[in-house]
Amino acid sequence: MNPTPARVLPPLVLGLAAELVRTIDEGVRARGFDDLRPAHGFAFVRLAPDGATVGELADHLGVTKQAASQMVEELVRKGYVERRAHPTDARARLVVLTGRGHACTRAADEAAADAVRPWAEALGGPALDRLTADLATLAALGPGGRLRPVW
Repeated sequence: MNPTPARVLPPLVLGLAAELVRTIDEGVRARGFDDLRPAHGFAFVRLAPDGATVGELADHLGVTKQAASQMVEELVRKGYVERRAHPTDARARLVVLTGRGHACTRAADEAAADAVRPWAEALGGPALDRLTADLATLAALGPGGRLRPVW
């Protein structure tokens, strides 16, 4: 009996995702950012372009505002983010990456490239491009790419 995609695909995708997170985390740590967890990287994804409020960050991560606020406090203490006045809402504060935070995102980008390099070698460039396009198509079917890191 041949296993169906419904039985085979979920553990494969979840296993690859876990391995990708682990490999990127190791690469970030090796580049000198050893005081962070993968959950911080998921937060940096939302903060990197233009910053976000704590509420926006909480929504992105799928956590409570209190949990996001605690994470922001930790990242402020470690020098990765800072709070600024919100440009359009006097009641809100904008959380933005500092120079150290941006340096960490560059390290994560390098670590991600290193993590995906073996995939390109195993599949070849055109197949990896097809896989990337197919995954983007499937991701678009979901709830908007919200991530809830539990580690």
